[in-house]
Amino acid sequence: MSDKATARDGQRLRLHVRGAVQGVGFRPYVYGLATRYRLGGFVANDPNGVLIEVEGERASDFVAALPLEKPPLARIDEISVQPIGAAATEEFSIRTSEQGRVSTRIVADAATCRECLSELFDPASRFHRYPFINCTHCGPRYTIAERLPYDRPATAMKRFAMCAACAADYADPGSRRFHTEAIACPRCGPRLSHGIAEIAAAVAGGKIVAIKGLGGYQLICDAHNDAAVRQLRLRKQRDQKPFAVMVGTLEAVAEFAEADAVELALLESRPRPIVLLTSRGRLVQSIAPELARIGIMLPVAPLHHLIFDALNAAHAPVGESWAIVATSANLSGEPLLIDNREAEQRLAGIADLIVTHDRDIVTRADDSLAAVVAGRPQFIRRARGYVPEPVRLARSVAPLLAVGGALKSTVAVTRGNEAFVSQHIGDLDTAEGIRFFEETVDHLLSTLDVEPVALIHDLHPNMASTRFAEARGTRLIAVQHHHAHAASVMAEHGIAGPVLALVLDGFGYGSDGGNWGGELLACEGARFRRLGHLAPLKMPGGDRVAREPWRMAASVLHALRRGDAIASRFAAQPQAARLSALLEQPGMPTTTSAGRLFDAAAGLLGVCTVQTYEGEAAMKLEARVREPRVVSGGWVIENGVLSLLPLLDRLVVDAPDPTDGAGLFHGTFAAACVDWISQAARETGLETVALSGGCFLNARLSTGISRGCIAAGLTPLLPRQLPPNDGGLSLGQAWIAGLQLLEHQGLEGTA
Repeated sequence: MSDKATARDGQRLRLHVRGAVQGVGFRPYVYGLATRYRLGGFVANDPNGVLIEVEGERASDFVAALPLEKPPLARIDEISVQPIGAAATEEFSIRTSEQGRVSTRIVADAATCRECLSELFDPASRFHRYPFINCTHCGPRYTIAERLPYDRPATAMKRFAMCAACAADYADPGSRRFHTEAIACPRCGPRLSHGIAEIAAAVAGGKIVAIKGLGGYQLICDAHNDAAVRQLRLRKQRDQKPFAVMVGTLEAVAEFAEADAVELALLESRPRPIVLLTSRGRLVQSIAPELARIGIMLPVAPLHHLIFDALNAAHAPVGESWAIVATSANLSGEPLLIDNREAEQRLAGIADLIVTHDRDIVTRADDSLAAVVAGRPQFIRRARGYVPEPVRLARSVAPLLAVGGALKSTVAVTRGNEAFVSQHIGDLDTAEGIRFFEETVDHLLSTLDVEPVALIHDLHPNMASTRFAEARGTRLIAVQHHHAHAASVMAEHGIAGPVLALVLDGFGYGSDGGNWGGELLACEGARFRRLGHLAPLKMPGGDRVAREPWRMAASVLHALRRGDAIASRFAAQPQAARLSALLEQPGMPTTTSAGRLFDAAAGLLGVCTVQTYEGEAAMKLEARVREPRVVSGGWVIENGVLSLLPLLDRLVVDAPDPTDGAGLFHGTFAAACVDWISQAARETGLETVALSGGCFLNARLSTGISRGCIAAGLTPLLPRQLPPNDGGLSLGQAWIAGLQLLEHQGLEGTA
């Protein structure tokens, strides 16, 4: 809090509150607090957040109490207090929002609160069994907001005129729905196209149902029904990629998965993410084929609660609780559907029943996905429930737009000392994906009222995001892929360096134009230095190696001078017979990718030879691990280059079963990385290590490396506010560019 002013006789206090204070019941909270202290004045949303003026004997007590009892969804960043002349007002009021250039923000959508849930099933409540019940503590926010300030006319609720009862609640300072912009009831609010009983009957009957959720359409079916799940896979063209599962209560989670206190708390948090948990194997295997973990979530919206209630009432399960598959309603690789007409057209061949409603979704947001890694939550996909909460930066930077990469795309916009990273957009390899990307850029810039002075993009010249930046920006800054990964972690931990950074990733365009992916860097400010990398391996087939792990396994055999074994070992692959000769040809591209190293191990152990989704080989390899073990002499470090060929040779010669082999690979790779980092730490004197890149989604590897660093006296930093994969790139790009511009300004100032 700044300007610790106190009210004296004849004075009035003007307060500006900045943060996430619109759409969360902050004005009614202020009204109640001011009334309690018998103060005159007013409260209003303004472009900067919330403006308050108070006068009266206890105005100073009001200022002290303001941050202590705030609504659950509110986030206060700053309160400034300024004495002004008294206006001699005794009444306190809520005024109409002020318009102007926006510097406040909207909060994320929140799952149904306990109070609304109680009313949902209370026959005496006018909200009884109403699928759109909400209050100032829960319900849609970001996904229905068109612009700020957050008032009903600027949301998807503008077409629904409040009935007398809702209008009375909206105007009553004693109501939990006082100035709740999304307030609605069965008399005046949105309506479902189908009844709850019909939806539940379809699910219980083995049908696939599409429902319009908070941030987009979902597909649901009975998670105990193998035929229904397989049919969903077939129709959605999703061969092996795992589905998430929703259960009705926290107590039901224990039936299907193991969960510790941190995981349970994450499941029950207001954003209600999908949480990866160790499966008990009690659901059909077709949900997460050959994986040890399963994504589980709790009901998010009132509609979910009503569906489970109807399933339990009319279709009581035998022996186990109801569990339903809950996955995004789209064809694989395409963005989430949000438009009713488009959903009815495009889902006609997927869903047996399509449930729409007449409240528009302004901004699509997929379910967030997280896991607990090294004892703390880590994102795999950051979207609904968390976006658009900003990352606080250590320094204020120029207004920038960073456009991320090409896979698991996000964009980031900086405003002062905040970086707003978009929801997960997905891959930019379809026209629909690129349109969603462009929509997201426009909406984020508009909502935040930011005009970027530069566009920041990946060093790769042929990415769709790079082409977008070149077409749209006048000032461009290119940032190397793995430097951006490292900087993302540095930005969220509030440091500019110097630090070491270990980036274990799939692919990134290197500063030398090569295929990088396993990099040891030294980072400081806007600069980095490549200290080392994984030993390069040939890529027989170019980009095809990312889809066919057997090719990287063949590359390892060739590197071990065992190329004559390729044809027999991979006889099922039509190209295997000619691959040994292909690997002998000069000029074949190489890669230092850690992701391809996982692929090679999975291919050698027979865990996965051809991938149907990104990361499949690595995920199935991790699922096999029972106990990580370290192979003595399993790696070599020379001139900063780490080679795991001794370990891979053991996997070939000893031919361990996949479970033992997976344990040896994970344990040895982690130990090798710790040794590699430790050597660099001794040489550079740096003791802080940023750990990033898609391979850090692997809980075994992340835990092993971070614990090893601590044991070596180093301080590891794992990403917590954003995913370690390419979903965090845009933040790193923005932080590097922001520091670069600050350094440039500093140089100009000393010239």
